[in-house]
Amino acid sequence: MQPILSAEELDAFLQKEFPQAEGYTVASVAPGEAVLRLEAGEKHLRPGGTVSGPSLFALADVAAYIAILAHIGPVALAVTTNLTINFLRKPEPGRLDGRARILKLGRRLAVVDVAITHAGDPTVLAHAVATYSIPPR
Repeated sequence: MQPILSAEELDAFLQKEFPQAEGYTVASVAPGEAVLRLEAGEKHLRPGGTVSGPSLFALADVAAYIAILAHIGPVALAVTTNLTINFLRKPEPGRLDGRARILKLGRRLAVVDVAITHAGDPTVLAHAVATYSIPPR
């Protein structure tokens, strides 16, 4: 499956429709996947200086959303119906990548696998599986 939106178009969509998603950058888009980047700083930390669970959850959720939109177009009302996340390692602050890979893209539902890593390091810090509901087009 080929993407129909570029990383630049997805960034513009996020800025327009979800200005609250500040700090995210679409790093890349490829057939069946997308990578969303977050520069995890002070506001993303929990006591102990590691990136918080809610910050990792948000990265996984938005990465899945971006991967889907890259392949179906700018559908603002596609919504998360389920997201399960496993926190595997304590993430240090810095550049985090959420690599979202589409497992199923149907007319009404999409299922996406997301691996969160430090940019440039293949060690998975958190793993999520998200299901999205796609509104009728």
